[in-house]
Amino acid sequence: MYRVVEGTTGGLSDVKEFLAALDLLDRHPAAEARQLFSDDKDLIVTRAPGRLDVMGGIADYSGSLVLQLPIREGILVALQPDDERRIKIVSLGRKADLRQTRVCEMRLEDFEQDGRPIDYAVARSLFKRDPQARWGAYATGAFLVLMRERGICFKKGARLLIDSRVPEGKGVSSSAALEVSVMFAVLAALGEEMDPREIALLCQQVENLVVGAPCGVMDQMTAACGKENRLLVLLCQPAELRDFIPIPEGLVIAGLDSGVRHEVSADPYGDVRAGAFMGYRMISEAAGLRSRESKREDLVHVEDLKWHGYLANLSPSEFEQLYAASLPAAISGEDFLERYKATTDPVTRVQRGREYAVRTPASHPIYEHFRVRTFGELLRGPINDRSLDLLGELMYQSHASYSACGLGSERTDLLVRLCRNAGPARGIFGAKITGGGSGGTVACLGRDAAAIQRIGEEYARETGHIPHLFLGSSPGAAAFGVIRLRRAA
Repeated sequence: MYRVVEGTTGGLSDVKEFLAALDLLDRHPAAEARQLFSDDKDLIVTRAPGRLDVMGGIADYSGSLVLQLPIREGILVALQPDDERRIKIVSLGRKADLRQTRVCEMRLEDFEQDGRPIDYAVARSLFKRDPQARWGAYATGAFLVLMRERGICFKKGARLLIDSRVPEGKGVSSSAALEVSVMFAVLAALGEEMDPREIALLCQQVENLVVGAPCGVMDQMTAACGKENRLLVLLCQPAELRDFIPIPEGLVIAGLDSGVRHEVSADPYGDVRAGAFMGYRMISEAAGLRSRESKREDLVHVEDLKWHGYLANLSPSEFEQLYAASLPAAISGEDFLERYKATTDPVTRVQRGREYAVRTPASHPIYEHFRVRTFGELLRGPINDRSLDLLGELMYQSHASYSACGLGSERTDLLVRLCRNAGPARGIFGAKITGGGSGGTVACLGRDAAAIQRIGEEYARETGHIPHLFLGSSPGAAAFGVIRLRRAA
């Protein structure tokens, strides 16, 4: 039996269940779970939620404003220091399948070569050797990133137990929740204090550089810094936390899972991201040329985009008047590299043998940034029929833009169409695909939960898939804090 010596459950039911499960761990069906912890050391428990992308989505890597809601479902981690320099991770199965635990074990020496941390490329190849253990990169990556980026030397190892309530492949960022909960636990075990924003940026490096998935930063920022029942307002330049917007009374924002698995590392997402950065590179060169030819001071700020700016900093009118017509609809990787050499994106590479759309992926973050700003202002104002119409239209526009980029899917289109057909008369005001697109979850804006549940029931009748309803919210890892447990005598 463990007793809490620091921290609180915060009234969260999943935390209470996890603490109860730790007391019964010696009865778990899986030997790896039963034998994980010893009785002589404290346990550190952390928690991070998944997130529902309400507006912003794939525009985050182009510097857009985004609005993110931490969801009710979270990932819990219990960490115990290990005197040996090894990392052992056991991920529990859900209640219906408790025997399906996953185990990842490695030595900390595997992250070192000649007394120094290995390169990220070497780490990626290390995890690729064993596809069954690749998931472990999301957790063990925290150790390598802290070694490389903060110069931390791990003289001891750690044993970690993971209990995830965030469904994988639904587009609600189970990966970021895992990275953030593990990073908070590791830092707590080290006695290191760090700003939550900095932690989120380190977790993004885990996903970008260790896992090799080209995500933006909004997922990790929401998991780390989110507040319950508040939309996190984040300007992704690179991670400026601007505000928290309470969800207005009489409105519900929830997610419906399409049943189509989403993967941020899949080709469509990477191609759209690469296309956006290719467009950014072309606009930067065109802006510099226009500035030199016209000697106009008002163009200098656009020329600066070449070095430290973002596509989202262009207004839609600037883009349409000055640059849209000059961008090709598509270009081969070979032609782009011959003329422009490279993009400024550190996590995607333009491949010579691929064809990339450019104009549409480049225009998306410019218009999305404007849509997100407008959406946020409407939520802060009086909520009436007119503002609800506008909020819904902004969501539908965002969804259409995803589809134009090639990141839609038949099932998410169906969910959005059902929402549009239901309309305000049935308590539904808007809907859009979320996160990286190509399946996953649809965010719905409704008058109440029952209205959104009815859409899910209609979707189930048409497809045979009963969608998971992401309803409710919970605090980010920083707001939750740390629980320290000690085995009772």
